[in-house]
Amino acid sequence: MWKQTPGYIEGWTICSGLFITGIVLQLYSGKIAPDLLHFPINLISGVLFLIGLLLFHLISIKVKGIQWFAGYAAAVTSLSSLLLLVIIMGLTRQLPSSYDLSRENGFVRTGFMQMTVSWPFILLMLYFLWILGLVVLRRLSRFKWKDTGFVFNHLGLFIALFGAVWGSADLQRLRMTVSMDTPEWRATNEKNETVELPLAIELKAFTIDEYPPKLMLLDNITGEALPKKEPVNVSVETCPFEAELLDWKLEIVKDLPYAAGISNSDTLNYVEFHGEGATSALYVKAHNVTDDTRKEGWVSCGNYLFPYASLRLNEKMSLIMPEREPKRYASDVMVYTKSGDSKEASIEVNKPLSVAGWKIYQLSYDETLGKWSRYSVFELVKDPWLPVVYSGIGMMLVGAVFLFISAPKKI
Repeated sequence: MWKQTPGYIEGWTICSGLFITGIVLQLYSGKIAPDLLHFPINLISGVLFLIGLLLFHLISIKVKGIQWFAGYAAAVTSLSSLLLLVIIMGLTRQLPSSYDLSRENGFVRTGFMQMTVSWPFILLMLYFLWILGLVVLRRLSRFKWKDTGFVFNHLGLFIALFGAVWGSADLQRLRMTVSMDTPEWRATNEKNETVELPLAIELKAFTIDEYPPKLMLLDNITGEALPKKEPVNVSVETCPFEAELLDWKLEIVKDLPYAAGISNSDTLNYVEFHGEGATSALYVKAHNVTDDTRKEGWVSCGNYLFPYASLRLNEKMSLIMPEREPKRYASDVMVYTKSGDSKEASIEVNKPLSVAGWKIYQLSYDETLGKWSRYSVFELVKDPWLPVVYSGIGMMLVGAVFLFISAPKKI
């Protein structure tokens, strides 16, 4: 096989050998520990990888036999093999990297359900990075202006993947629960271990903006929304308001977004109430256009403090208000750093706060209390290698611009 000029057969053979070696290592030694390449081990090993890559390139200048590793056959086969594993990863349910596979058997133990920490994936990724690095060095050694787009694209991809692989162990993803007006500096990791942070978060206020209340019909016997296959509802955005649900005409005559339920022996009434625990309530008049039945009364979604209320229309169905859905929720916080600095900000979903190298995301709250939640749950993420990855992506974008500008004008 190696007597003639190496080609695609040799490339597939190397990739197959790495894959089989990875499977054997996976079965006998288990997955790669997620925190194996933590600082400074990742920095040292990364520098050694780059030095080895440079030395291999210098040797290949004089030894023609190993120049194949910087050629098309090696690049195509290594990239195709890695992409095949990526496709399998996309089609396979992935387990958390902290999940112990030693108690599993069969397909799970091969690592395909924890692809990013499996031996086959890592070996093929390192091999692809090695080939990609040699391709870049080879093109740089004989650089011409027309190679600018190629170099930016391939070098950017190398930098982005290099930062992702060697920086993965330094990524910290923590969860912190912060109670109202009580500074918190402790968080928990994926293993539910307590981690003390160089910053503290104090929750000053928590707010929820809700979508308008909705009304829908419920089957009194099965408890299912009607119609059963395609339930319908009405959003009450103004008051007074008129709408139709199946055979019923509805007239909303009173809307209390902040209400308290007051009940006596046989009736339930709602009054305006702006204190903690207030719920939403609507006073509805319903008219059935088929049999001229008329009903009226209060409908409320209720909450942890006040009861849910429905309007019974007949023996078959009732009018209800489902729990109101949050449109936006945010936490007003004060963040204190170990250096003595403080920062006041509002954190909401998809609008994190960046402090001292950490990104703080709004994750959850006390869903039982809803808008009256007394605590917020934050996710704190720190990835010191992220600038490396972003710089690689930026170089790829620059390379794409160069390729567009330098594209042939004629076919």
